[in-house]
Amino acid sequence: MRLNHPTREELIQNFDAELASVCNGGGLRSATGLDMETDATLWAIARAYPNVSDALVAAAKEAFAGQLDGSNAGRQREDLARRIETMRRIRDGE
Repeated sequence: MRLNHPTREELIQNFDAELASVCNGGGLRSATGLDMETDATLWAIARAYPNVSDALVAAAKEAFAGQLDGSNAGRQREDLARRIETMRRIRDGE
């Protein structure tokens, strides 16, 4: 269990290691610091093995780039805000 968030360099190392693992038939480790969107693309590669396409690898790299630049977290925050607003409207009978 990690006590603090991984550094950018640690995230890059973890992503590279996890991508290599799933591309070669291995599994994924937990507590890597990778977000859900990135993890989902890595799981897709693991499920596709041994038929790992360039498109799956590109999707994983794109998802990881979104983690690094914060766009994945931004989409998650926006989705959560929409859900909360929907629940508020239902509660208030709107």
